Formats: sequence, structure tokens, C-alpha cells
Amino acid sequence: MSVNRFLGDSVARTIIKLIVVSILVGMVMNVFDIYPLDIFYAFRNFVVNLWEKGWAALGRFGDWLILGGMVVVPVFILLRILNYRR
Repeated sequence: MSVNRFLGDSVARTIIKLIVVSILVGMVMNVFDIYPLDIFYAFRNFVVNLWEKGWAALGRFGDWLILGGMVVVPVFILLRILNYRR
């Protein structure tokens, strides 16, 4: 079925996995006192900061991009190499 192929598993198993992961993420967010609106406001504040401070904020964003890329890109390549064997 195309739906199972898209989801990577049967519909029921995918729903169960999503429920379990949602509970775990909700517990972690509750422990750290983070709420979805906090994430929205953080993004909004970043955009406002970018607008108000101009290129300095953009430079900080670039630093985050480079720092994150130094971790994400090698992990991505390693995972692709490990999955290539299958």
C-alpha cells in the first residue's frame, strides 16, 4: 500500500509510535517547563531581534548554523554510510 510505504509502517503501528513519542516529548517539555507557545515566542523574538539588531543577529544565526552543521553533517554522513550497507 502506498500509505504504509509513506508512513514506513502500518497505520496502526505508526499511530501507536506517535502517541508514545508524544507522551515522552510532553514529559520532557513539562520537566523543563517548556510550552509550545514558548517555542513560538522564542522564534518571534528571534525575528524581532534580527529586525532590530540587523546584521549582528544575522551573524549570530550564522554562527549557530556553522556550529550545528559541524555536528549534524558528519552524523548525517555517518548514518547514510551505515544505512548504505543494507
